[in-house]
Amino acid sequence: MIAPASTPMTKYGFRIRTRSGTPVDNLAVWARDQAEAERKINQIYPHCEVIECRVLHAPAGDDGMDIENILSLIARQPGEPAKD
Repeated sequence: MIAPASTPMTKYGFRIRTRSGTPVDNLAVWARDQAEAERKINQIYPHCEVIECRVLHAPAGDDGMDIENILSLIARQPGEPAKD
């Protein structure tokens, strides 16, 4: 199921302990809310213990790639400098 484009997604960072007791740091997932993020982590690591959950913020000015940037990357010739 794909979320509609208008649904804001947030990046969550996790530290967990697997069911075997192994700690796992720096897990990151995109989700609409913390409950959904934890469900995703539990699908990957069943019966894990969430030690820490935090919201990860994108770097300032990082709007991601828009269609114009993607097309300019595709159309750029080898050796041509990138346009900013």
